[in-house]
Amino acid sequence: MTTNWTLTGGQTLLGDRFEVAPLHMADGWITAEAAERAQTYDARGRLILPGIIDLHGDGFEALVQPRPGVHFPYDLAYREADAQLISNGITTAYHGLTVSWEPGLRDIAITRALLAALEQVASTLTCDTRLNIRWETYAIDHVDEVLGWLARRPGDILSLNDHTSANHKLGEDSAKLKRMAVRMGLAPADAKAAITAMLARQGEVPGATDRICAGAISLGHPVLSHDDMSAEDRRAGRARGVTVAEFPMSEEAAAEARAANEPVILGGPNALRGESHNGALCATAAIRAGLCTVLASDYYYPAPFHAVWRLHEAGILPLSKAWALVSANPAAAAGLDDRGALWPGKRADVLVVAPDTRKIEAVFVQGRKVLSRG
Repeated sequence: MTTNWTLTGGQTLLGDRFEVAPLHMADGWITAEAAERAQTYDARGRLILPGIIDLHGDGFEALVQPRPGVHFPYDLAYREADAQLISNGITTAYHGLTVSWEPGLRDIAITRALLAALEQVASTLTCDTRLNIRWETYAIDHVDEVLGWLARRPGDILSLNDHTSANHKLGEDSAKLKRMAVRMGLAPADAKAAITAMLARQGEVPGATDRICAGAISLGHPVLSHDDMSAEDRRAGRARGVTVAEFPMSEEAAAEARAANEPVILGGPNALRGESHNGALCATAAIRAGLCTVLASDYYYPAPFHAVWRLHEAGILPLSKAWALVSANPAAAAGLDDRGALWPGKRADVLVVAPDTRKIEAVFVQGRKVLSRG
């Protein structure tokens, strides 16, 4: 399959402005000049955009277990996720893989099996598929194992998650605890008891967190904090070398991150819907205030693409600037200096979009045309 293309006649996003200029691709990279015998793609009336980089997507979990107790083969789930990612313009994706103490869907044995399945099928996937390893801070017994994964998987990122501290306050009748119980395969009372038992190990959490952060950073992996509640939380993370704020829960926490010029990731569904589904920081308001730099798919793969259009329509950011939320900015946050923009020398991950219908008409991944909708 050819990786040499010249896209002509379209409005190409160069930095934060559109220009009617051809885009040249050769051997999987964007080039200043056309390659010999390059194929031509007529992009007249279309936008030429960098592929979307999704730093946090949990949507594949629903493909593994679409209903409680109903599991499908993991390789099938990854391939189906791959198809959905590409069709929604996502050319680099970090699946959120939870490392937890919980039984059920997030049992460590299932996490290991999911990792093994991805490593078997990754070379057959179209999207550049990586992992956002979501380590629960009470998963104390799995620190060394996670560091082993990071040592052999240089492209992954690590995020720190503490749901135990908040979830132990939930009553047995709360909707959230009931959802957790289903995921854990337990009755609500037993799920509550399991959380309470785990909380007894809270004295071990700071040391384990220090160790996993130091290990990941020494291996060259970005480390993200998840659900910072306050500026103090963000400062505590920064002291450990955690440089990215993922889904901060408050304006205060986001502002602390941005004051230090740290990336702030919020949910694409939040920005698309105009509000958080759980009462957390509103992504639209945060973007307007300059407190959000990255949008991720979270639980809904179409969200990043459509959220950017909503921001444009609402007059919050023009499309030429809003697109950085799903391309250049996540690339920078993850340390991917080879993609996220359409300059010569960058990976040829490219979308062709009809602006009137907002239809993604073509997707190129490292110069290969992997999707075409005429």
